[in-house]
Amino acid sequence: MKKLLLIGIDTRSMLNSALKLNYDIYSTSYFSTSDTPQIKKQKIILNESEGESCGIFEDEFYGKNLIDMSQDFIDEVDYIIPISGVSPSDFKKSDQKKILGNHDVKDIENKYRFYKKIRHDFLTPMTFSVNDMDEAIEINKTYNDIQFILKPLQGSGGYDINLLNEDKDIQINEGEFILQEYISGISLSSSVLSTKSDAKTITNTRLLTENDFGNKNSFIYIGNILPLTSKSIMADVNDISNINKSMNETSEDLIRKFNLVGSNGADYILNENGLYVIEINPRLQGTFECAELSLGINMLDAHIRACQGELIKIPHVKNYSYKKIIYSPVRMKYEKIDLDNIYDLPHIGSITEKSQPLLTIIDKDEDFEKLFEKVESASKKVNSIAKKGQLSA
Repeated sequence: MKKLLLIGIDTRSMLNSALKLNYDIYSTSYFSTSDTPQIKKQKIILNESEGESCGIFEDEFYGKNLIDMSQDFIDEVDYIIPISGVSPSDFKKSDQKKILGNHDVKDIENKYRFYKKIRHDFLTPMTFSVNDMDEAIEINKTYNDIQFILKPLQGSGGYDINLLNEDKDIQINEGEFILQEYISGISLSSSVLSTKSDAKTITNTRLLTENDFGNKNSFIYIGNILPLTSKSIMADVNDISNINKSMNETSEDLIRKFNLVGSNGADYILNENGLYVIEINPRLQGTFECAELSLGINMLDAHIRACQGELIKIPHVKNYSYKKIIYSPVRMKYEKIDLDNIYDLPHIGSITEKSQPLLTIIDKDEDFEKLFEKVESASKKVNSIAKKGQLSA
């Protein structure tokens, strides 16, 4: 039996799918949620325990730490699938040969290189590489009719993105940020399966950030709703079929341009000017479980098959699915919550800091309004319970 290592921030959902396949499974992750399958060959950085804080993720997580602690696993396995938080570039050259997925992603993960690669062929926000705040402010003065945002040169999840405001104290490290034209509109995403010779969009989704839920100008990733319809887009738009067609074509063109294989994602902003390409995620995406729920497929199996040259037949969508990450409204001690649609659960008694990921709500329904109500009702209950469990700083 071939040996397969899953490695990334949170391997729970992929592990559930991997255990249905004919592989000897290994796993290395940052988070250890209480609902993560327990397997013999498993390493975890964050060991949650009673009365202990889970800390601040963005201050404590480093993808290379996962690789360093996994080296014996890496030497032993036949295949590696990096998940969010780990770059193929972080592996040794000899180990990259084991990766089921993309190896060379430097022109994608580096947002300025990505901009330069696509700016002549796709609609995309104007982007500059900046060395310091003075340079950013000078560019802003030159284009005084444009709102800009500062983004890390590399990164995902919407962390450390700020609207440029000369009055705001923003610290940037030399050569590690870009200044990008801010495009207001509707956040969307495509999920694409591809081989070396073909690419097929399997679903389009409404991409959700904190900005969609009243936390103005926060771009942190919250979740997805799929498939993309006139209801799930949650906005007054015309001709959803043409929007989906444009996304399908653009996403497949992008995947082919960068010669990507396996499951990959493309993120967009839609407004009255058209469909702006924001970035590509050259790996399994946060829509993983939603795609499985709506399409009735094993996404890990589909990814592996695509990497090996086979595109599965994409079934018709069976229902809507909705994923929503809940960030803790307060510093709180976790106690059991009686809901059947919550996942990524902390260990009982562990402490989640304010604004850190607490858990994930995932559900499905044929009726969009019913699904939305189920998820939002669960969201309100979780937030209410979290506030009751509030601890002092």
